[in-house]
Amino acid sequence: MDNVQISKMTISDLNEIENILFSDFDDFWNINVFKNELLNPNSKYIVAKLNNKIIGYAGIWKSVDDVHITNIVTAKKFRRQNIGSILLSNLIQMAKAENGITSITLEVNSNNISAQKLYEKFGFKVVGLRKKYYNNTDDAIIMTLKMKDMPQSMRNTCE
Repeated sequence: MDNVQISKMTISDLNEIENILFSDFDDFWNINVFKNELLNPNSKYIVAKLNNKIIGYAGIWKSVDDVHITNIVTAKKFRRQNIGSILLSNLIQMAKAENGITSITLEVNSNNISAQKLYEKFGFKVVGLRKKYYNNTDDAIIMTLKMKDMPQSMRNTCE
């Protein structure tokens, strides 16, 4: 999708996200959580827009020498159209721009095979498991990308 635009998430974006948060994004976060995240100096969030409509969003937390991906979400009707890759690439760029970051870490639902494949494509490796992490039911796979181990092809696309 060549005409997808990535921009910093703003408070005004939350109105649009709120209207589609549960129906379209399958996300368990609520608008108050996002408001707090946007005020947190260690958090950064972006939105993907197509024709000025939000079709996805993603965020990170900075913690000492690690960046943690909090979420990457694409609207249902835009899934499998490379939006997740666009968002992830932008998150990696944001992480690389932070001083002293040595790794990027995330949790992914053990049932979300397409997301696991996306992260593997970008060089993330499985480093652990959190039992019953999602809704006290589904396990979370912990994946990490060490900046020094980032594949050369990803370094070029993310710089």
